[in-house]
Amino acid sequence: MFKAILIDKQDGTQTVRVAELDDAQLPDAAVTVRVEYSTVNYKDGLAITGKSPVVRKFPMVPGIDLAGVVESSTSEAWRPGERVLLNGWGVGEGHWGGFSQKARVKAEWLQNVPERFTTRQAMAIGTAGYTASLSVDALVRHGLTPDQGDVLVTGASGGVGSVAIALLAAAGFKVTASTGKASETDYLKKLGATQVIDRNEFTQPGKPLHKERWAGVVDSVGSHTLANVCAQTRYRGAVTACGLAQGMDFPSSVAPFILRGVSLLGIDSVMAPKAVRQLAWDRLARDLDASVLEQISKTVGLAEAINAAQDIVAGAIRGRVIVDVNS
Repeated sequence: MFKAILIDKQDGTQTVRVAELDDAQLPDAAVTVRVEYSTVNYKDGLAITGKSPVVRKFPMVPGIDLAGVVESSTSEAWRPGERVLLNGWGVGEGHWGGFSQKARVKAEWLQNVPERFTTRQAMAIGTAGYTASLSVDALVRHGLTPDQGDVLVTGASGGVGSVAIALLAAAGFKVTASTGKASETDYLKKLGATQVIDRNEFTQPGKPLHKERWAGVVDSVGSHTLANVCAQTRYRGAVTACGLAQGMDFPSSVAPFILRGVSLLGIDSVMAPKAVRQLAWDRLARDLDASVLEQISKTVGLAEAINAAQDIVAGAIRGRVIVDVNS
């Protein structure tokens, strides 16, 4: 028997509880993992609160991330005892996920935990940090260099934003952080931001074009914020879009794209190819100071993850929440 958070839905009513489950209830897949840590992402918050139809079938064990040790494997790719992590692949949405002491998943969904990190540190990074690294990689592939100007990070005190600031600063970029929490100014500057501005500069409807300000942008907010930062991006600059904290809409115009040659780069962390994932984790292993992970994270037990999921949707979480599934 093992413990897991279980979401169920009967007659239109969703329930969430910590349940005792049996190995025989695990999904059919090649690799069984003894999970050590997971982490609370915004998508997990949506799944647990039911505020968005993230969960595609019930009952469901949520948790889009996990890190632990292979317990058994019918795949030649993995052997018992190997340290592994998983980000995305529909886990926690259509396949039982990481808020559990055990998980059974497809072999191709797993990758090694970088030697530099513990399983706990890997989940301090989690999908949010991995997505931040994908975003920085995309800007660099676009040709962005530190001498071209400031890079803006929206949703700066969240998981994606916190890691993005640290990675951009490590790569030599001058970073401006946008947040609705003025109290987090010191925290953001410790991560590497040189300037902190109020998110209200971007949250209302704006003009098709504004004064050019940003060489690049990492946006996890969407809606009017994404539209406004595109309108402020410099000629041939780039904006990465990886989130929808403000909304899924994009009330913009074609002006930034056809008059300034701005590129809008979509960041998908869920189904990204293995090679792309590896590059992102290579950047994290190379550039992310492990001491930063202590600054941006806190740890909760399995049952506490339910309240943490509600808090992340309410915007009451700073940085990353690690879930110790065995406490």
